[in-house]
Amino acid sequence: MIPKRLEFLASADLPPAQLTEIFNNAGEELYLVGGSVRDAFLQRPLKDFDFATSARPDLVAQLLEGWADAVYKLGEAFGTIAAEKDGHTVEITTFRSEVYRDDSRKPVVTYSDNIETDLSRRDFTVNAIALSMTELEPVDPYGGLGDLAAMLLKTPLDPAVSFGDDPLRMLRLFRFQAMLGFEPEESAVAAVRTMAERLEIISAERIRDELSKLLLAPTPGKALHLVVTTGLADHFLPELPLLAMEQDPMHKHKDVLAHTLAVVDKASPDLVLRLAALLHDVGKPDTREYGPGGVTFHHHEVVGARLARRRLRALRYPKGVVDDVSRLVFLHLRPHTLKLGWTDSAVRRYVRDAGDLLDTLNELVRCDVTTANQRREKAIRSLIDELEERIVDLSAREELASLRPPLDGNQIMSYLSIDPGPQVGLIMDILLEKRIDEGPYSAEEAYRIVREWAIDNGVPDPGVATSPETGS
Repeated sequence: MIPKRLEFLASADLPPAQLTEIFNNAGEELYLVGGSVRDAFLQRPLKDFDFATSARPDLVAQLLEGWADAVYKLGEAFGTIAAEKDGHTVEITTFRSEVYRDDSRKPVVTYSDNIETDLSRRDFTVNAIALSMTELEPVDPYGGLGDLAAMLLKTPLDPAVSFGDDPLRMLRLFRFQAMLGFEPEESAVAAVRTMAERLEIISAERIRDELSKLLLAPTPGKALHLVVTTGLADHFLPELPLLAMEQDPMHKHKDVLAHTLAVVDKASPDLVLRLAALLHDVGKPDTREYGPGGVTFHHHEVVGARLARRRLRALRYPKGVVDDVSRLVFLHLRPHTLKLGWTDSAVRRYVRDAGDLLDTLNELVRCDVTTANQRREKAIRSLIDELEERIVDLSAREELASLRPPLDGNQIMSYLSIDPGPQVGLIMDILLEKRIDEGPYSAEEAYRIVREWAIDNGVPDPGVATSPETGS
């Protein structure tokens, strides 16, 4: 029996039933496969609908041409043809098996003639369940339904074979652990420990996408711990294992890796925030020092921001993500440096430096509090509460969200009769610093500062010019 939520597949006015008729008339088999089948049995929201067929890609494209509104052949080399019909997107892939050669980043695709072989080459048994579109009955040759009930992640074939076919499956094992809340079978975990180095043949882009999905799971910490302890992280995120620093019995400090994973779990499932949580302390191993007061990690946020930027670039994250995460890592200690309270200028500077990441930074700072010392936790939270209250208060009195001086660059150039260049930027910085330190001030005061700067720096006396604001 199939889940009730899949009974709509038989509706003649929807693409699945229409496709079934087209492929049946061509004498070809068609199956619904992959995550949509798994999620239907788990009562999870349904997103994508992928099909597998006995037809070869050229025939699939031919069959779709007369039915679909649009046909896409970008994945044809890997056996996949995509199409759109009445606002629905479908992907149809020829029964296949694909294997990565020892030194290759691209799979060698070979086709098979039956659904059982195709399912055997899928990553896990819970994803190796198919639904016959002709009979609307499940096909489950590898016990995926039983593993769904047991909440267990197993490979259809021996883990060494499955992970050898596609080494990215080792990371996917932990991604599905985090996403579904299932436990990986011990033989699969053992295979990762043995084969972790094989991940290095996988492209950075594929690893990046899998890591991002893992990080967006409800609570990724447990799975990330296995990514580290199996040695898999050594081959794409080596900064993470280094956080498991040896504890010196004479200079104790918290387990930085355990703390990091706790911060990740506490953070909202936003990619930039979760990446910042994962990387916020990566500068600690390089900055650990022992002194009379114990262990210190001075400037680890500076080192960490640089390491985060380098790692995210290596993983081919977009520039915007790299910039945002590194800025969050750099700023995450800022609230802890102001233990005596928040002056107006400190609040303005914090808001200016955080920019559009202000709310994200505040959440990261809160998540970073994982101490078991309730008194210390309360003190830190009170400090953050005070900061947020000061931001609200100051925003009500000033345009805090758009900190800028009274003059812009064009006004400065016109007043001094100078061309664009470093001098304009320097003057703008001076005016902005005054705005941050002292709050709003008039254009007249700004022109006075510009005039004094010009005189001190040998710029022709602007006094002969007429200020558009003062008339002098």
